[in-house]
Amino acid sequence: MRYLITGTAGFIGFHLARRLLDAGHAVTGIDNFSDYYDVGLKEARNALLEPYDAFSIHRLALEDKAGLDAVWNALQPEIVVHLAAQAGVRYSITHPDSYVSSNLVGTFNVLEAARRCKPQHLLVASTSSAYGANTKMPFRENDRAVHPMSLYAATKGATELMGHSYAHLYGVPMTFFRFFTVYGPWGRPDMALFKFAEAMLAGQPIDIFGQGQMSRDFTFIDDLIEAIVRLADVVPGEANRVADDSLSPVAPYRLVNIGGGAPVALMDYVGALEKALGRTAIKNFLPMQAGDVPHTSASAELLERLTGYRPSTPVEAGVSAFVDWYRGQH
Repeated sequence: MRYLITGTAGFIGFHLARRLLDAGHAVTGIDNFSDYYDVGLKEARNALLEPYDAFSIHRLALEDKAGLDAVWNALQPEIVVHLAAQAGVRYSITHPDSYVSSNLVGTFNVLEAARRCKPQHLLVASTSSAYGANTKMPFRENDRAVHPMSLYAATKGATELMGHSYAHLYGVPMTFFRFFTVYGPWGRPDMALFKFAEAMLAGQPIDIFGQGQMSRDFTFIDDLIEAIVRLADVVPGEANRVADDSLSPVAPYRLVNIGGGAPVALMDYVGALEKALGRTAIKNFLPMQAGDVPHTSASAELLERLTGYRPSTPVEAGVSAFVDWYRGQH
């Protein structure tokens, strides 16, 4: 299959591209190599993809509509996975303009390209942050989610609505998936696991927000990639409607959580890292950060009904794999 993946130099895009290339697919990547975090890490990921004959990379931003259209028109992709975005809850408070540009304008350009050259399936990354102030656990795809706690969450929720309108108006089959705290080797330096490991190995304290009372539905990167690969084959339509489906009544559009449904206390996550590193963290307990939520928990039933799969890697195993990679890199 001909895949177009946006964000192949990013954490998730890199892993997905490598998995698809190993399976014999052709992958065209788009990435702007932004300096939101260490560009060297992005270049290192890309360097592992470059040797594949079936891989090509286009260094451009999705806001470059002409550039995106040129790539799309030349490739005529069969499956598109749109992962590129400005990520991060905290960064959206200090740099809101980058979220409007990358997430809203960039996704609009992807949708416009899909309208003109319809792929067999367009899959788009969203986030568990879209559930916002919801307190009913676990989070289910059909739950009303209209109270975002950050601009990041608001832009992701907006792209879900934009996608539905294009699926309805132009018949482009779309699956939006909400990720739940993805972690693992080659992860982003702005995420807690990376920051904690870096500080602990340097003998520095780690900041633990929410006074350590938070919990997260952590998703190991290999589990996430397995779910995406399986969902790519499940093109939204009445032929594969299942119980309690989020399939739209008026469009080939579906929203799916990718999470295991087994939340882990933040302090247990820190404990797994302490065990893997062989050292005790110096803990600096702080109040909840602006824009954050105390708990997340995914309903994994829809994902499992559609694909026969749900994420299940224990945090001890996932954190250990991250530490092995981190020690090798640093």
